[in-house]
Amino acid sequence: MEKRFLEHDTVEAARKLLGMYLCRVTGEGLVSGIIVETEAYLSNNDPACHASRGRTRRNATMFGAPGIAYVYFIYGNYYCFNVVAGPEGKGEAVLVRAVEPAGGLELMRKRRGEGCPDKNLASGPGKLCQAFAIDRSLDGHDLSQKPLYLAENLARPDMLTIQSTPRIGISSAQDKCLRFIVTGNKYLSR
Repeated sequence: MEKRFLEHDTVEAARKLLGMYLCRVTGEGLVSGIIVETEAYLSNNDPACHASRGRTRRNATMFGAPGIAYVYFIYGNYYCFNVVAGPEGKGEAVLVRAVEPAGGLELMRKRRGEGCPDKNLASGPGKLCQAFAIDRSLDGHDLSQKPLYLAENLARPDMLTIQSTPRIGISSAQDKCLRFIVTGNKYLSR
């Protein structure tokens, strides 16, 4: 995967991640999905961004090189997976909110629980991390390398229909239209 698009503008990176593959290899096998929903988190004038008040032990990974994973634990129950973007040292990232399952569906079903409808396997940040077995051990991982990596989607149309909306699931800066979705995709978070 060419990471240059992650080095400059985080909002543009959030758009360009749509349609790419997210892949995770474990001893159980490979799971993969097409990214269909993202949210940009910016260091300036964005109180919802973990880095908005400076570097801490919790958010230090956000200040790292573009193209590494920023994984954090939330609500005492769930992990969230982000792709660090923008210039190194700036403290910005793109939350991957949902993927359309593409490979390893049986393994995703096993991880998410029998009876989980396929459209809900990875339709939210916590669900995605559970289905892909993403946890804090992957924080800081280079996303061009296994066991967790981004891959180009050669079948991706050049012009996906992308819609920008306000971010969801946050308590501040809700008015910012920094959530990006593949319009009409049935695997979006709810």
